[in-house]
Amino acid sequence: MPCELCGRECKGGKEAIIDGAKMFVCPDCMKYAEGFVEQEPPRPSSPIQPQRAPLKKTLNIERDIYKDKGMQKELVNDWNHLIEHARKKKGLSREELGFKIGERTVTIAKLENGDLRPSDQTIAKLEKELSIRLLEEVKEVPAGTQKGSAATFTLGDFIKTDK
Repeated sequence: MPCELCGRECKGGKEAIIDGAKMFVCPDCMKYAEGFVEQEPPRPSSPIQPQRAPLKKTLNIERDIYKDKGMQKELVNDWNHLIEHARKKKGLSREELGFKIGERTVTIAKLENGDLRPSDQTIAKLEKELSIRLLEEVKEVPAGTQKGSAATFTLGDFIKTDK
């Protein structure tokens, strides 16, 4: 096998660390080695399986992730018009409003045009500065169908069939 440092063919070479790189070197080039790589003991023929901790049995409890995250409010439908109207009512320009809440003028313009949805932090700043409410409570809608109610219709009630 050739020496990786000088290129000569050699017998009895070793793997050594030279300038931080692992190299196979001949006995003459071993003087440049900073250290030698220890030979790994031969691995057993059958692989040893690591011991795993027993898995905990988890309960499948249905949770509402939105309630857990504190997401009981959502942005009102006409939020962009509400922001623009409140800004004009206070007599502020887009630049002035942006300066007061720490946002760029372009961001205020995009918010008012409805091109950019405000972050939760920006919503809080706008509500405080403009004295408006941009978030409304989410109303819980019951899931499932109503049984036994005579006033409910299904899609089948509206389909015209030829008899």
